[in-house]
Amino acid sequence: MKTTLAAALLIAGLSSAIIVKEIDTTLVRETTVDSLGACQGASNQNGRIFLYGDREVGMIREFKWEKDSLVYINKEYKLTQNGQDVIGHPTGIAYNGSDKVFIGNSIRLNKEGTQWKAVIYQVNWPGLQKTGTLDGNLISTIDDDACIQGTRPEYVKYNNKWYVATADYGDKGNEVRLYDPEKLAHCSKTSEPGVLFKKITCTPWVQNLHWVANKGVLILIQNQIEGRKWRFTYIDFKKSVEAGSMQVIKQVDIDSRMDELEGFTFINDHKGIAVTSSRKNNVNITNTRW
Repeated sequence: MKTTLAAALLIAGLSSAIIVKEIDTTLVRETTVDSLGACQGASNQNGRIFLYGDREVGMIREFKWEKDSLVYINKEYKLTQNGQDVIGHPTGIAYNGSDKVFIGNSIRLNKEGTQWKAVIYQVNWPGLQKTGTLDGNLISTIDDDACIQGTRPEYVKYNNKWYVATADYGDKGNEVRLYDPEKLAHCSKTSEPGVLFKKITCTPWVQNLHWVANKGVLILIQNQIEGRKWRFTYIDFKKSVEAGSMQVIKQVDIDSRMDELEGFTFINDHKGIAVTSSRKNNVNITNTRW
């Protein structure tokens, strides 16, 4: 019996928890949200949207989605300890609702911005939300020395086990790395034995990662060139882990925006929030067709 192309694609998709078909992401609406500094990312946690940026100190603001808009609920968390900026340039929040919470940070080592240090912080997330600072809520500090350039933690699941994924921002040697969260929580640096589980080689300029659990898809939130232009790269996560290199389902470029795409999260299966470091039109509504 002859197998049609559509049936073959369907079978291939089901084998990796993905229905393989066209994916397209479009920009629906541009909005401006103040008091974020240069916004660095967005995290959707049980219907609450957390936008984080590097204002005068690293900070997080909490919003709710109401009538097709983000509404600030007057909750702000400063990533400081004893009044001093600790996570000054937050680059990712790894949260899955049941495990340890990690926040990434990139530290500028020279005024030219050509040398950076990547650090991952384990935090008491409920405590941070209660007190509004890292005082008493900073559990551990981890030097992400296994990275090539930068860190941006995000929880992903592979073979029914959670891992903390992170990626590089640079023009060569880029990787998505998977860390064992238990070992990550008890190490001082990511190069220690057993912390790194797998590597996936990927294309340059990854600003953030977003895990789509019900699709088995990891989205690489990228720039097309350094610091400019939007790119969403959808990869088959399981196949990518097993191949050791990104297995691309679809790459979507949005050429109408020339600024620096920094982060992304879905609100539901189709509607998403894309954030940039710009002062204007920094929080944008997207639609994804699967």
